[in-house]
Amino acid sequence: MDASDLHIPVMLERTLELLAPAVARAEAAGRAPLVIDGTLGMGGHTEAMLAAHPSLRVAGIDRDPDAIRLAGERLARFGDRFVPVQTTYDRIDLALEAAGAARADGILLDLGVSSLQLDDAERGFAYAKDAPLDMRMGQSGDVTAATILAERSDRELARLFRVYGDEKLADRYARAIVAARAEAPIETSARLVDILQAATPRALANQGHPGKRVFQALRIEVNQELAILERTMPAAIDALGVGGRLVVLAYQSLEDRVVKRTLQAASSSTAPRDLPVELPEHAPHLRLLVRGAELADEAERARNPRSAPVRLRAAERIRPASNDSTTAPTPREQP
Repeated sequence: MDASDLHIPVMLERTLELLAPAVARAEAAGRAPLVIDGTLGMGGHTEAMLAAHPSLRVAGIDRDPDAIRLAGERLARFGDRFVPVQTTYDRIDLALEAAGAARADGILLDLGVSSLQLDDAERGFAYAKDAPLDMRMGQSGDVTAATILAERSDRELARLFRVYGDEKLADRYARAIVAARAEAPIETSARLVDILQAATPRALANQGHPGKRVFQALRIEVNQELAILERTMPAAIDALGVGGRLVVLAYQSLEDRVVKRTLQAASSSTAPRDLPVELPEHAPHLRLLVRGAELADEAERARNPRSAPVRLRAAERIRPASNDSTTAPTPREQP
């Protein structure tokens, strides 16, 4: 299996463009720049970055051993400029340690489920393919989608579908699942889809696949995606050196909300409005690089349908961490 045949990186050129100044800054300082690809996947973004910058090193994080193996094969020609790290992407500290660095010049987070996982029918991520209801990204741990469906109450399932899937029929689907599992365990994606379709009112049958939001909610819960992202965002900001850049690609509103909230907080002053000077502890740590969230253009959406829901946000670290150096107060800008 060739990793390059399985994955088309989303918003690749824009990602390279946003990270390039941070790489150039490190090169101008006379050192080899380091970018952390927190969501290595099939290695498409990392391959493009390494090819574009001959002095660059990339530490690639992925919890999936298959992704680490396939990306490693794809990136073998770059030698030790690629450093694989098998863990969840909140462990940016482990990536820095593996690369022998104190700070990163760039961090990329391409969130959500990877092409490798979506296209592997045995993983059970896709509602359009019959497979065991597993959905574990790293194939470790005891919690699978099937165990959640077997063990959670109808109230717990409804809350899960509502919060993580924004599913309007959450209560109805939860009751149908509990009733169906009393007859036989729900262990395959095809059976779950049949249950959801049977529980969908006829008037709503043509308004999208009933499995889309339920499968998303189950995947997020199995892999603790939002909890990990909540830890990752501040860890990523802390890991950047001054001038370092963070680029995040989110594919659903819950992820994008976490990213937006964290970046806005880190790019805003916390000083009281009547303070004559802005003390270092109140100054923002980041400068936003894009206005709001950028979308893939029409050409890319046509070429790569998986880019359709993407929301790109990016920021640059403008102040050092408190333990890096002491920064003098700066005059506060007047409104």
